[in-house]
Amino acid sequence: MLSASRRTHRTHRTRVGRGLQGIRTWGAGVLAVSLLAALPAPAAQADNAPALSIAGDETQPVFSRADAIYQQVDIETEVDSDGDGRRDTVRMRILRPKETDAGLDVATIIEASPYWAGGNDVRNHNVDLDEDGLPAGSRLALGERAPGLVDPYAPSRAFAGSGPSVVWSGYTDNYFLPRGYAVAQLDSLGSGGSTGCPTSGGRNETLGAKAAVDWLNGRARGWDLDGRPVGAAWSSGDAAMMGISYNGTLPTAVATTGVEGLKAIVPISGISSWYDYYRAGGGVVAPGGYQGEDADVLAKYVYTRADQEICKPVLDRLTAEQDRVTGDFTRFWQERDYLKDARKIKAGVFVVHGGNDWNVKTQHFGQLWEALKKHHVPRKLWLHQAGHINPMPLRMEEWLDQLHQWFDHFLYGLDNGALTAPRVDVEQADFSWRQQREWPAPGTRDLTLRLNEGGRLSPLPGKPVRQTMTDTGRTVPAEQLVTGPDTTRSDRLAYTTGPLSADLRVNGVPEVAVRASLAGSSPYVTALLVDYGPDTRAVAGTVTDTTQQICYGEGIPGDTGCAYRTRHRTETADFKIVSRGWADIRNRHSVERQTPVVEGREYRLEWGMQPQDHVFKKGHRLGVVLISTDYDYTLRHPAGTELAVRAGLSTVTLPVAR
Repeated sequence: MLSASRRTHRTHRTRVGRGLQGIRTWGAGVLAVSLLAALPAPAAQADNAPALSIAGDETQPVFSRADAIYQQVDIETEVDSDGDGRRDTVRMRILRPKETDAGLDVATIIEASPYWAGGNDVRNHNVDLDEDGLPAGSRLALGERAPGLVDPYAPSRAFAGSGPSVVWSGYTDNYFLPRGYAVAQLDSLGSGGSTGCPTSGGRNETLGAKAAVDWLNGRARGWDLDGRPVGAAWSSGDAAMMGISYNGTLPTAVATTGVEGLKAIVPISGISSWYDYYRAGGGVVAPGGYQGEDADVLAKYVYTRADQEICKPVLDRLTAEQDRVTGDFTRFWQERDYLKDARKIKAGVFVVHGGNDWNVKTQHFGQLWEALKKHHVPRKLWLHQAGHINPMPLRMEEWLDQLHQWFDHFLYGLDNGALTAPRVDVEQADFSWRQQREWPAPGTRDLTLRLNEGGRLSPLPGKPVRQTMTDTGRTVPAEQLVTGPDTTRSDRLAYTTGPLSADLRVNGVPEVAVRASLAGSSPYVTALLVDYGPDTRAVAGTVTDTTQQICYGEGIPGDTGCAYRTRHRTETADFKIVSRGWADIRNRHSVERQTPVVEGREYRLEWGMQPQDHVFKKGHRLGVVLISTDYDYTLRHPAGTELAVRAGLSTVTLPVAR
């Protein structure tokens, strides 16, 4: 039975297809007279209006993608981030069934992004520092080019053509529009056809994307490209947001405002706190593959609006306030922390992440999942073996089935079992999938192992012995430092178990606690969790299988509605770095501020590694390797820092499932 209730600007009766009929009642909202005057009055829906088709508790594909109505609207936001005295506007492009002009009310699936108009050529910060902690050669020295967080499944342009012939990127138009959904693409502030300034997760960007939901509910003004006022009389008022990477970050941001009408979000490899994207444990730590990128670099990359001068003061403030010197958690990062407002989320959240995603690291899904759990938010999780990717072509039928179920339940109120199925789907090492009711898996318990003398990793305590290493991470990547754990090296400390007598499943956040001292310029202590044993394992990328093309939706000229399957990219090797964790010894008490350090004095350091779901196979060895500079992630201080660790008193605690 279809049932729903929502607040919007109207009250009427809606018929749902195949004889199903329901009553929807909305409370009257108090709106400013000026706003009401600017919006066209919504038309009441007649009893003989077109209707959704529902069968088997799901919407059916009865509407024509080829005949879809295409429109563009500039929506007024609540902010003036460029300081020009006018509220910023965001541009949204919409495709909707033609029947919406004949009285059909539909929900809308929105993908907000700063990438629809492409990006600029920007360079990253230099991460090689001199003895004073400044970029080598010059404070303003620049390094490699910054490609940004571009979704590999989204072209640089959102659309081509016009009217019914418009070609839409992605698959939502082919699959969901025929089932009675509108689909929309929104230019984030400072990009494409929007005004305002990009701020890499700042509050203005959140409110910019929120305005789209407000407009769909009659709470924000909109204009067509000729400046005529336009409303969304066809909108049911209910919306979903989804996307990958930055496009998957904005849904979480908007959901934490508690905006009425946002009923579901699907953050795929999305950021839950920008501090944890560009910082870790009090130190400057890069996203994987983008060493030297920071909030200012990314904002400059996506600054593609027509006026290329007005936002320069805003971008200059980003550079100053992000603070690449201390790496502390400041007000700048607090503004970009969505976890603190997780209690406001009213939408059902379908979280998706890759275990091999080192761009938006797994901490982002892990801490968001825990926050959702704490506040009893309806939730679902997919955790796959790939990296920073769209999961759709990896497991196409299951993905579309579950996504369809999620949207039908939250946007059309269908009682279809979306919340009664197991919450969690986890992909195993052999690429089969396991369903479970929670993550970490029920029954998971902590296993604490000691880092002992002689490189032994054991649950039994050992003699408290001081062991030292000399930092060479400025020039030697971690992947080289972890090789050959039984060989003696002066540039790392390696600890391993014996061959495991049974498979060991680690799922959750590994925790490190060491007594350590540093003498030299580098403040970092880096812990690496390593699986030692020859094996063929998944890595970050995927491979397109051109022998398997699946047609999932209605095609149009230039867009077939079909896609090739992908499979995992694998690598055969003697080891794999399963997880990493970084600590800045100056922030041993708090990430908010540094505390002076005395060289050579031992301190108790505790920090978490990236959450993982990984099985160490029988016969393999589990290892922990300690280094200082992590070549691909941390700032690179001059070589030579001495790290001393008190073996026997230092531990790693692993969340181990049965």
